[in-house]
Amino acid sequence: METLTYIAPCLFGIEGILGDELRRMGAENVRPQTGRVLFDGDLAIGIRANLLSRYAERIGLVLGQFRAVTFDELFEQVKALPWERWIGQRDRFPVKGWSLDSVLHSVPDCQKIVKKAVVERLKTRYALSWFEETGALYQIQFTIMKNNVTVFLDTSGEGLHKRGYRREAGGAPLKETLAAAMVDVTKARLSPLVIDPCCGSGTLLIEAALAARRIAPGKNRRFISQEWPQLPSSLWQSEREHAVSLERPDQPFEARGFDIDPAAVQLTKANAIKAGVGDCVTAEQRELRTFTRPDGRCVVLCNPPYGERLLDQQAAQEIIRTMGRVFAPSLDCRYAIISPDEQFESLFGRPAVKRRKLYNGMLRCQLYLF
Repeated sequence: METLTYIAPCLFGIEGILGDELRRMGAENVRPQTGRVLFDGDLAIGIRANLLSRYAERIGLVLGQFRAVTFDELFEQVKALPWERWIGQRDRFPVKGWSLDSVLHSVPDCQKIVKKAVVERLKTRYALSWFEETGALYQIQFTIMKNNVTVFLDTSGEGLHKRGYRREAGGAPLKETLAAAMVDVTKARLSPLVIDPCCGSGTLLIEAALAARRIAPGKNRRFISQEWPQLPSSLWQSEREHAVSLERPDQPFEARGFDIDPAAVQLTKANAIKAGVGDCVTAEQRELRTFTRPDGRCVVLCNPPYGERLLDQQAAQEIIRTMGRVFAPSLDCRYAIISPDEQFESLFGRPAVKRRKLYNGMLRCQLYLF
């Protein structure tokens, strides 16, 4: 069977987590790099990664990697790639991408060159002078980093962080892929109880529940590559059945959310139902200062409001002080809080047992573990 190369872009700081996840899926030759992971496999592994990955932003099918410092080099090397293997005579093939620290820094110009090169290649293969582009969508993407070019076809469509359960969200919600990474780092999926005292739209609780129950994050959504004839519906069906077979619906698990905003409480409940975990996720209105640690083993996950998101700096820091007072040390309870505030530990009142650098979008944060 043909071996293909894939690329999985991800948030900075979770490349290793994503690499381990892909290996567990059966991906071969997994190569974590800054902000992405490359891996090899057959057609099925690309579908599996789309359905199962909790940490990838999307899955791309790599057609070529090369070095280019002139537009001529870019044109000729893109033109040499086997585009006809994927793109049919009537298919759509728009181009987008980015360039960083490279001689070819003009993204619009690079887009035009890549598009022209693909058109010229397909002209010779199909003996056509014009392409109507009304068929299936093959989104071409390129990245240029320090003059090294990667060209791939996006197999996902909408970003994989869009699981389908959060059509509505509270102010400045945490990205689902980052929430899933926090769940992984803290091993929250193995805890019988997970608590979020600032739950917002419920993302941390829901991602913990999905991981605990082993529910595929892509279970209830579609992907643009489902329209590709190279990926038959029978293969998609087989991989979806495999994903369902991994589920553990009876796994004992409870997630509790609290928020001062009653609208956030209702949103958490609604999103949990959409995600299929409404039976194990609860939420109620409560102020952070009233938090008390429950008896027994638990993990507290928290993405508190901070200055860059919702509050002024003074108010955000007061929340950190409050957490330091109410999150009492315990051998049975672990705390994980994400924050960009460099004074976090001083404000919290004690040093973290461990810290991990993560990015919330482009905002550099630390995940503090207590």
